[in-house]
Amino acid sequence: MSIPFITAEEAASYIKNGDNVAFSGFTASGTPKVVTVALAERAKKLHEEGKPFKINVFTGASTNDHVDGELARANAVAIRTPYQSHSDMRKSLNSAEMNYFDLHLSHLSQDLRYGFYGDIDVAIIEATEMSPNGEVILGAGLGMTPTIAQLAKKVIIEYSSYYRNSFRGFHDNYVPQDPPHRREIPIYKPSDRIGSTVLKIDPKKIIGVVPSNASESIKPFTAPDEVSQRISENICHFLASQLREGRIPKEFLPIQSGVGNVANAVLYGLGENPEIPQFEMYTEVIQDAVMHLMEQGRCKFASTCALTFSDDAMLHFMDNIDFFRDKVLMRPGEISNSPEIVRRLGLIAMNTALEADIFGNVNSTHVLGTKMMNGIGGSADFCRNAYLSIFSCPSIQKGGKISTIVPMVSHLDHSEHSVKILATEQGVADLRGKDPRQRAETIIENCVHPMYKELMWDYLKLSKGGHTPHTLKAAFALHHAFSEKGDMLEADFAKFV
Repeated sequence: MSIPFITAEEAASYIKNGDNVAFSGFTASGTPKVVTVALAERAKKLHEEGKPFKINVFTGASTNDHVDGELARANAVAIRTPYQSHSDMRKSLNSAEMNYFDLHLSHLSQDLRYGFYGDIDVAIIEATEMSPNGEVILGAGLGMTPTIAQLAKKVIIEYSSYYRNSFRGFHDNYVPQDPPHRREIPIYKPSDRIGSTVLKIDPKKIIGVVPSNASESIKPFTAPDEVSQRISENICHFLASQLREGRIPKEFLPIQSGVGNVANAVLYGLGENPEIPQFEMYTEVIQDAVMHLMEQGRCKFASTCALTFSDDAMLHFMDNIDFFRDKVLMRPGEISNSPEIVRRLGLIAMNTALEADIFGNVNSTHVLGTKMMNGIGGSADFCRNAYLSIFSCPSIQKGGKISTIVPMVSHLDHSEHSVKILATEQGVADLRGKDPRQRAETIIENCVHPMYKELMWDYLKLSKGGHTPHTLKAAFALHHAFSEKGDMLEADFAKFV
């Protein structure tokens, strides 16, 4: 069967107002880059004509400016899930111009297969190789592509010629059976392969192929600043001490790491620490740091959902691709983030927090409890089931006007039951085996910035008893002080005595 090449504008014309549209990729990696730009232009023209046009957007995770940016600026999104990180999309959802619901990344594929959100009308999938019979080699990110390729009524292929070498062999396309027929997912070490290197799509569903030569447009992370470096040192020293004490097996355990400067700093720190042995990763994304650690012989294997490399690092990866062929494997998000596998492998999960409270609860998503930042992503998939769950954040923000450690989090994403270790640049709080008051004392002593310690001790002294020593009328005093006066240090617990 001959599959025609079509323009991005022709492809966009097949997408109708109200359609459920699903996208390949995970972060910017493997995400479409040209059809969505044409779709945004089509939306603008229809809006100018007074016609409605909005679609429902389903993705593996965050995307790029070509998807979330273009569609948000065109006011072309009615519903968005499960995760986003673009400033224009964030502005739209926080102003209620669209309906956004936050979701654990491991859940969406199964939810779609059970029809929770209706049919998938169109899937837009980036491919780096394909054959006339619908066999596809995906790009630098997998996401939930095997599921959307299976479910979609129509498929548009974006054929990328950007990459210098073939990704063939890097993917492990696998869709588990759905309950009640599901068996165990047979991954017992990060390097186990369980699926196919190619993705098979029914060619009858493929509308056409749209050429693309765009990069992922991922900027490199800045070099670790002093705060990130100190957080890294604190976490690495803690893990080394756990090794010495026999609380982590001598051969170490696979690492899961979130995205960002702190995550990169921690990974570099693990690579530089002579007490930490060679390690493997079982995670949802790998960044530039992982590639460098592989070349240094410190990271020996990484199972991931995406190669979230900066553009320069991606070109370096492609130029040296044969070195990495036996060291990297990309899986669908419901497999990379599977709680079953997280528990089985005994991961050390390291994620970041917007804020944490003195009892160990974590807010990963909402600024002052109301404004969505990015979403929960896969952090809960990992932390709830990890051997060791670590959350980190700087102790202050905005030059000290915000304490990231507060009496009570303004929004709860990860409860105290899922958080074992909390780290800031001030130190590490090991919360295992501690009751709420002991946790509070440990966090205040080890993680709170010195300018806020007295305030936190004052809050703890307000309690009249109870298992968790909260004083509800004062619990959000720091948040109120920032909202009203622009500085959490203006909080005054004396009036609550």
